[in-house]
Amino acid sequence: MQKRIVFGALALAIFVPFMWIGGEVAQVLVGGVAMLAVSELLRMRRISPTSVEGVLSLLGTLVLTLPLQNYLTFLPTDGNYAAFAVIALVILGATVWQFGDYTFDDAVYPIASSFYIGLGFHSLLLAQMDGRETLFFALILVWVTDSGAYLLGRQFGRRRLAPRVSPNKTVEGFLGGLLSAVIFAGIYLLLFPQVKSGYPYLLMLILVAIFSAFAQFGDLVESALKRHYGVKDSGRVIPGHGGILDRFDSLIFVLPIMHFFGLF
Repeated sequence: MQKRIVFGALALAIFVPFMWIGGEVAQVLVGGVAMLAVSELLRMRRISPTSVEGVLSLLGTLVLTLPLQNYLTFLPTDGNYAAFAVIALVILGATVWQFGDYTFDDAVYPIASSFYIGLGFHSLLLAQMDGRETLFFALILVWVTDSGAYLLGRQFGRRRLAPRVSPNKTVEGFLGGLLSAVIFAGIYLLLFPQVKSGYPYLLMLILVAIFSAFAQFGDLVESALKRHYGVKDSGRVIPGHGGILDRFDSLIFVLPIMHFFGLF
């Protein structure tokens, strides 16, 4: 636990100031973190990040994460999605020139991995560009959800939530995460009402419960991936915490949902 706290604090001490500064500095950091995350997914399936499909997957993640049209002005407004589509088509093309050895199923995994990771981290940058209040609302909401689910689940947990995927998670912990998120949001939205994006206060608290549920579901999705591929942690980037995916799984799952509801 001591190791977990120390290295967790160090990671936050690096991540938070970069996100506070914003701009190109934050985009470079988030792009690098996104590529580390997708490399963890590739290794789960024993795909080398330095292979041709691995490099294309990393590139696909990067172009989907960054606001590419800000750098390459000739691209359309959705330039990152257009660039990702080109890379996905190139990966699919390998099913022709390596026919029989490289199937559609083989091609889909790196494409889906890039999309899953890139979309989540792109939404993180959208939240950051919308404003610090919105960004830290999303970050703290996820952290409070995780902490509330862990602490209350450990204290009161009786009924397992998804025993085949994550045996230690409980229904009581899940509800504790929701409750913790709603309490946090109730206070935060009074201090920073602009984060509501025009939603009535009570309706926003209902949305927060939905966001909290998606955050916890993102954690379960990563647990299902690890269990399927027989790995304990997604990586070893942060000692005591595992890999990038182990720390960002909830965040990259819930941020696109928050974007869908127009919070940023």
